[in-house]
Amino acid sequence: MASKKRIGYKQAGVDIDEAERAVSLIKGHARSTFTRGVLTDIGSFGAGFQLSGYKKPVLISSADGVGTKLKIAFMSGKHDTIGEDLVNHCVNDIAVQGAMPLFFLDYFSVGKLDAEVAGQVVSGIARGCSENRCALIGGETAEMPGMYQPGEYDLAGFIVGAVEKKAMLTGSRIRAGDVLLGLPSSGLHTNGFSLARKLLFEVAKRPLTPELTSQLLAVHRSYLKAIRKLIKADLLKGAAHITGGGITNNLPRILPKGLGAHILPASWPVLPIFEELRGIGKIPLDDYRRTFNLGIGMILAVGRRKADAAKSVLEQIGETWYEIGSVVEAEGVVYG
Repeated sequence: MASKKRIGYKQAGVDIDEAERAVSLIKGHARSTFTRGVLTDIGSFGAGFQLSGYKKPVLISSADGVGTKLKIAFMSGKHDTIGEDLVNHCVNDIAVQGAMPLFFLDYFSVGKLDAEVAGQVVSGIARGCSENRCALIGGETAEMPGMYQPGEYDLAGFIVGAVEKKAMLTGSRIRAGDVLLGLPSSGLHTNGFSLARKLLFEVAKRPLTPELTSQLLAVHRSYLKAIRKLIKADLLKGAAHITGGGITNNLPRILPKGLGAHILPASWPVLPIFEELRGIGKIPLDDYRRTFNLGIGMILAVGRRKADAAKSVLEQIGETWYEIGSVVEAEGVVYG
Protein backbone atom coordinates (compact mmCIF):
# COMPACT_ATOMS: atom_id res chain seq x y z
CA MET A 1 0.00 0.00 0.00
CA ALA A 2 1.33 3.43 -0.95
CA SER A 3 1.75 6.07 1.75
CA LYS A 4 -0.64 9.01 1.75
CA LYS A 5 2.18 11.20 3.05
CA ARG A 6 5.10 12.45 1.02
CA ILE A 7 8.20 10.58 2.17
CA GLY A 8 11.63 11.80 1.14
CA TYR A 9 15.21 11.11 2.19
CA LYS A 10 14.87 13.34 5.26
CA GLN A 11 11.89 11.34 6.53
CA ALA A 12 14.05 8.20 6.16
CA GLY A 13 16.60 9.77 8.49
CA VAL A 14 19.10 11.34 6.06
CA ASP A 15 19.30 15.13 6.11
CA ILE A 16 21.01 16.34 2.92
CA ASP A 17 20.90 19.97 4.08
CA GLU A 18 22.74 19.09 7.29
CA ALA A 19 25.24 17.08 5.25
CA GLU A 20 25.92 20.11 3.05
CA ARG A 21 26.43 22.24 6.16
CA ALA A 22 28.89 19.68 7.50
CA VAL A 23 30.80 19.60 4.23
CA SER A 24 31.00 23.38 4.25
CA LEU A 25 32.60 23.30 7.70
CA ILE A 26 34.92 20.46 6.71
CA LYS A 27 36.17 22.20 3.56
CA GLY A 28 37.67 25.07 5.54
CA HIS A 29 39.55 22.73 7.86
CA ALA A 30 40.79 20.55 5.00
CA ARG A 31 41.97 23.40 2.77
CA SER A 32 44.12 24.73 5.60
CA THR A 33 46.23 21.55 5.36
CA PHE A 34 46.82 21.57 1.59
CA THR A 35 50.42 21.24 0.43
CA ARG A 36 51.76 22.00 -3.05
CA GLY A 37 51.25 18.39 -4.11
CA VAL A 38 47.45 18.62 -3.82
CA LEU A 39 45.78 18.83 -7.25
CA THR A 40 42.08 18.60 -6.40
CA ASP A 41 39.69 20.43 -4.10
CA ILE A 42 37.43 18.89 -1.49
CA GLY A 43 34.31 17.64 -3.27
CA SER A 44 36.03 15.92 -6.19
CA PHE A 45 35.07 12.31 -6.81
CA GLY A 46 38.70 11.32 -6.24
CA ALA A 47 41.58 13.13 -4.57
CA GLY A 48 44.67 13.90 -6.65
CA PHE A 49 48.21 14.30 -5.34
CA GLN A 50 51.36 14.86 -7.40
CA LEU A 51 54.43 13.08 -6.04
CA SER A 52 57.71 14.89 -6.63
CA GLY A 53 61.24 15.06 -5.26
CA TYR A 54 61.85 11.30 -5.15
CA LYS A 55 64.10 9.16 -7.39
CA LYS A 56 62.84 5.69 -6.47
CA PRO A 57 59.88 6.31 -4.18
CA VAL A 58 58.13 3.61 -2.21
CA LEU A 59 54.60 4.45 -1.09
CA ILE A 60 53.83 3.41 2.49
CA SER A 61 50.18 3.33 3.55
CA SER A 62 48.15 2.53 6.63
CA ALA A 63 44.54 2.51 7.80
CA ASP A 64 43.34 2.64 11.38
CA GLY A 65 40.75 3.88 13.84
CA VAL A 66 40.80 5.04 17.45
CA GLY A 67 38.85 2.13 18.93
CA THR A 68 36.53 2.60 21.88
CA LYS A 69 38.28 5.80 22.89
CA LEU A 70 35.37 7.20 20.90
CA LYS A 71 33.12 6.23 23.82
CA ILE A 72 34.95 8.73 26.03
CA ALA A 73 34.31 11.45 23.44
CA PHE A 74 30.59 10.54 23.42
CA MET A 75 30.39 10.51 27.23
CA SER A 76 32.22 13.81 27.67
CA GLY A 77 30.84 15.66 24.64
CA LYS A 78 34.42 16.57 23.69
CA HIS A 79 35.04 15.81 20.02
CA ASP A 80 37.86 18.14 18.96
CA THR A 81 40.85 15.90 19.82
CA ILE A 82 39.77 12.45 18.67
CA GLY A 83 40.65 13.29 15.06
CA GLU A 84 44.15 14.33 16.07
CA ASP A 85 44.55 10.94 17.76
CA LEU A 86 43.61 9.28 14.50
CA VAL A 87 46.11 11.20 12.38
CA ASN A 88 49.01 10.79 14.81
CA HIS A 89 48.41 7.06 15.13
CA CYS A 90 48.51 6.65 11.35
CA VAL A 91 51.53 8.95 10.96
CA ASN A 92 53.51 6.91 13.50
CA ASP A 93 52.65 3.67 11.72
CA ILE A 94 54.32 4.80 8.49
CA ALA A 95 57.06 6.91 10.10
CA VAL A 96 58.59 3.79 11.66
CA GLN A 97 59.27 2.59 8.10
CA GLY A 98 61.00 5.83 7.23
CA ALA A 99 58.12 7.43 5.34
CA MET A 100 57.12 11.07 5.31
CA PRO A 101 53.32 11.50 5.28
CA LEU A 102 51.90 12.91 2.05
CA PHE A 103 48.13 12.87 2.41
CA PHE A 104 45.30 11.65 4.61
CA LEU A 105 41.65 10.69 4.12
CA ASP A 106 39.04 10.18 6.81
CA TYR A 107 35.82 8.20 7.11
CA PHE A 108 33.20 9.62 9.48
CA SER A 109 29.92 7.72 9.79
CA VAL A 110 26.96 8.52 12.02
CA GLY A 111 23.31 7.59 12.54
CA LYS A 112 22.05 11.19 12.60
CA LEU A 113 24.44 13.85 11.38
CA ASP A 114 25.22 16.88 13.54
CA ALA A 115 27.30 19.28 11.45
CA GLU A 116 28.80 20.93 14.51
CA VAL A 117 30.08 17.62 15.92
CA ALA A 118 31.40 16.59 12.50
CA GLY A 119 33.17 19.93 12.27
CA GLN A 120 34.79 19.45 15.67
CA VAL A 121 36.02 15.98 14.74
CA VAL A 122 37.49 17.18 11.46
CA SER A 123 39.09 20.19 13.16
CA GLY A 124 41.18 17.70 15.13
CA ILE A 125 42.04 15.78 11.96
CA ALA A 126 43.11 19.01 10.26
CA ARG A 127 45.23 20.04 13.24
CA GLY A 128 46.98 16.67 13.24
CA CYS A 129 47.57 16.88 9.50
CA SER A 130 48.98 20.41 9.71
CA GLU A 131 51.35 19.51 12.54
CA ASN A 132 52.63 16.52 10.58
CA ARG A 133 52.84 18.40 7.26
CA CYS A 134 50.25 16.08 5.75
CA ALA A 135 47.41 17.18 3.47
CA LEU A 136 43.82 16.25 4.31
CA ILE A 137 42.69 15.80 0.70
CA GLY A 138 39.42 13.93 1.00
CA GLY A 139 37.21 11.57 2.92
CA GLU A 140 33.66 10.41 3.42
CA THR A 141 30.91 11.65 5.73
CA ALA A 142 28.11 9.10 5.84
CA GLU A 143 24.73 9.43 7.54
CA MET A 144 23.29 5.95 8.15
CA PRO A 145 20.07 5.87 10.18
CA GLY A 146 19.72 2.84 12.44
CA MET A 147 23.40 1.88 12.38
CA TYR A 148 24.51 3.71 15.54
CA GLN A 149 23.13 4.69 18.92
CA PRO A 150 22.02 8.37 19.22
CA GLY A 151 25.04 10.65 19.66
CA GLU A 152 27.53 8.01 18.49
CA TYR A 153 29.67 7.78 15.36
CA ASP A 154 32.60 5.85 13.93
CA LEU A 155 35.88 7.24 12.66
CA ALA A 156 38.68 5.79 10.56
CA GLY A 157 41.66 7.20 8.71
CA PHE A 158 43.79 6.32 5.73
CA ILE A 159 47.30 7.69 5.20
CA VAL A 160 49.84 7.54 2.38
CA GLY A 161 53.49 8.49 2.72
CA ALA A 162 56.66 8.05 0.70
CA VAL A 163 60.28 7.09 1.25
CA GLU A 164 63.25 6.50 -1.03
CA LYS A 165 63.61 2.75 -1.47
CA LYS A 166 67.19 2.72 -0.18
CA ALA A 167 66.16 4.71 2.91
CA MET A 168 63.37 2.41 4.11
CA LEU A 169 63.56 1.44 7.77
CA THR A 170 63.16 -2.33 7.90
CA GLY A 171 65.08 -3.23 11.06
CA SER A 172 67.47 -5.39 9.02
CA ARG A 173 70.50 -3.49 10.37
CA ILE A 174 69.58 -4.15 14.01
CA ARG A 175 72.17 -6.25 15.85
CA ALA A 176 72.57 -7.79 19.29
CA GLY A 177 73.87 -5.18 21.70
CA ASP A 178 71.98 -2.28 20.11
CA VAL A 179 70.39 0.14 22.57
CA LEU A 180 66.62 0.58 22.88
CA LEU A 181 65.43 4.11 23.63
CA GLY A 182 61.83 4.60 24.73
CA LEU A 183 59.93 7.83 24.08
CA PRO A 184 57.10 8.61 26.53
CA SER A 185 53.43 8.31 25.71
CA SER A 186 50.82 10.81 26.86
CA GLY A 187 48.59 8.08 28.30
CA LEU A 188 46.58 5.24 26.81
CA HIS A 189 46.94 6.77 23.32
CA THR A 190 44.34 4.78 21.33
CA ASN A 191 44.62 1.31 22.83
CA GLY A 192 43.21 -0.59 25.79
CA PHE A 193 40.07 1.49 26.20
CA SER A 194 37.67 -1.45 26.28
CA LEU A 195 39.41 -2.77 29.40
CA ALA A 196 39.95 0.71 30.84
CA ARG A 197 36.25 1.61 30.50
CA LYS A 198 35.15 -1.66 32.07
CA LEU A 199 37.47 -1.20 35.05
CA LEU A 200 36.81 2.51 35.62
CA PHE A 201 33.07 2.71 34.99
CA GLU A 202 31.71 -0.78 35.66
CA VAL A 203 34.04 -2.11 38.38
CA ALA A 204 35.20 1.04 40.18
CA LYS A 205 32.05 3.07 39.35
CA ARG A 206 34.16 6.16 38.71
CA PRO A 207 32.35 9.27 37.45
CA LEU A 208 33.78 10.86 34.33
CA THR A 209 35.20 13.97 35.98
CA PRO A 210 37.00 16.69 34.01
CA GLU A 211 40.31 15.38 35.39
CA LEU A 212 39.60 11.82 34.28
CA THR A 213 38.35 13.06 30.91
CA SER A 214 41.64 14.92 30.44
CA GLN A 215 43.62 11.78 31.28
CA LEU A 216 41.63 9.52 28.99
CA LEU A 217 41.44 11.93 26.06
CA ALA A 218 45.13 12.93 26.20
CA VAL A 219 46.16 13.09 22.55
CA HIS A 220 48.06 10.18 21.02
CA ARG A 221 51.52 11.63 20.40
CA SER A 222 53.20 11.94 17.02
CA TYR A 223 56.85 10.88 17.01
CA LEU A 224 57.52 11.98 13.45
CA LYS A 225 59.92 14.79 14.35
CA ALA A 226 62.15 12.59 16.52
CA ILE A 227 62.24 9.83 13.91
CA ARG A 228 63.06 12.22 11.05
CA LYS A 229 65.86 13.90 13.00
CA LEU A 230 67.50 10.56 13.81
CA ILE A 231 67.14 9.33 10.23
CA LYS A 232 68.74 12.52 8.92
CA ALA A 233 71.67 12.00 11.31
CA ASP A 234 71.96 8.33 10.21
CA LEU A 235 71.48 7.15 13.79
CA LEU A 236 68.30 5.09 13.58
CA LYS A 237 68.26 1.36 12.81
CA GLY A 238 64.61 0.68 13.53
CA ALA A 239 61.52 1.99 15.31
CA ALA A 240 58.46 0.33 16.82
CA HIS A 241 55.16 2.09 17.46
CA ILE A 242 53.80 0.73 20.75
CA THR A 243 50.07 0.26 20.25
CA GLY A 244 47.73 -2.68 20.93
CA GLY A 245 49.83 -5.58 22.17
CA GLY A 246 52.19 -3.30 24.09
CA ILE A 247 55.96 -3.65 23.98
CA THR A 248 55.60 -7.45 24.17
CA ASN A 249 53.93 -7.80 20.76
CA ASN A 250 55.10 -4.70 18.88
CA LEU A 251 58.84 -4.59 19.46
CA PRO A 252 59.52 -8.05 17.92
CA ARG A 253 57.94 -6.84 14.66
CA ILE A 254 61.13 -4.91 13.81
CA LEU A 255 63.73 -7.39 15.08
CA PRO A 256 65.58 -9.70 12.66
CA LYS A 257 65.16 -13.45 13.10
CA GLY A 258 67.09 -14.79 16.06
CA LEU A 259 67.04 -11.49 17.96
CA GLY A 260 64.91 -10.44 20.90
CA ALA A 261 64.85 -7.68 23.49
CA HIS A 262 65.78 -7.38 27.15
CA ILE A 263 63.52 -4.71 28.66
CA LEU A 264 64.13 -3.06 32.03
CA PRO A 265 60.66 -2.15 33.40
CA ALA A 266 62.09 0.09 36.14
CA SER A 267 63.90 2.30 33.62
CA TRP A 268 60.94 4.59 32.92
CA PRO A 269 58.06 6.00 34.98
CA VAL A 270 54.78 4.15 34.48
CA LEU A 271 51.97 6.71 34.27
CA PRO A 272 49.53 6.75 37.24
CA ILE A 273 46.50 5.91 35.06
CA PHE A 274 48.02 2.52 34.24
CA GLU A 275 48.81 1.72 37.85
CA GLU A 276 45.27 2.69 38.81
CA LEU A 277 43.81 0.38 36.18
CA ARG A 278 46.04 -2.48 37.25
CA GLY A 279 44.99 -2.05 40.86
CA ILE A 280 41.27 -1.97 40.06
CA GLY A 281 41.36 -5.12 37.94
CA LYS A 282 44.24 -6.98 39.57
CA ILE A 283 45.38 -7.47 35.97
CA PRO A 284 47.90 -10.31 35.49
CA LEU A 285 51.31 -8.85 34.65
CA ASP A 286 51.54 -10.46 31.20
CA ASP A 287 48.09 -9.13 30.23
CA TYR A 288 48.99 -5.72 31.65
CA ARG A 289 52.07 -5.52 29.43
CA ARG A 290 50.22 -6.74 26.33
CA THR A 291 47.21 -4.42 26.72
CA PHE A 292 48.73 -1.02 27.53
CA ASN A 293 51.79 0.95 26.41
CA LEU A 294 52.60 1.65 30.11
CA GLY A 295 54.08 5.05 29.31
CA ILE A 296 56.24 4.19 26.28
CA GLY A 297 54.74 5.11 22.91
CA MET A 298 57.73 4.58 20.63
CA ILE A 299 60.90 2.49 20.84
CA LEU A 300 64.00 3.39 18.83
CA ALA A 301 66.84 0.96 18.10
CA VAL A 302 70.26 2.62 17.81
CA GLY A 303 73.80 1.30 17.73
CA ARG A 304 75.54 1.22 21.11
CA ARG A 305 78.43 3.35 19.87
CA LYS A 306 76.02 5.96 18.53
CA ALA A 307 73.60 5.91 21.45
CA ASP A 308 75.00 9.09 23.03
CA ALA A 309 74.73 10.93 19.71
CA ALA A 310 71.11 9.78 19.33
CA LYS A 311 70.29 10.92 22.85
CA SER A 312 71.84 14.30 22.10
CA VAL A 313 69.70 14.72 18.96
CA LEU A 314 66.56 13.94 20.95
CA GLU A 315 67.51 16.39 23.69
CA GLN A 316 68.11 19.12 21.10
CA ILE A 317 64.49 18.90 19.95
CA GLY A 318 63.18 18.74 23.52
CA GLU A 319 62.28 15.05 23.39
CA THR A 320 62.42 12.99 26.57
CA TRP A 321 64.00 9.55 26.27
CA TYR A 322 64.63 6.54 28.49
CA GLU A 323 67.19 3.83 27.86
CA ILE A 324 64.83 0.93 28.43
CA GLY A 325 66.88 -2.07 27.35
CA SER A 326 68.89 -3.68 24.60
CA VAL A 327 68.72 -6.13 21.72
CA VAL A 328 69.82 -9.66 22.63
CA GLU A 329 70.34 -13.00 20.92
CA ALA A 330 67.03 -14.54 21.87
CA GLU A 331 63.40 -14.67 20.75
CA GLY A 332 60.66 -12.32 21.93
CA VAL A 333 60.78 -9.83 24.81
CA VAL A 334 62.21 -10.63 28.24
CA TYR A 335 61.52 -8.29 31.15
CA GLY A 336 63.73 -7.84 34.20
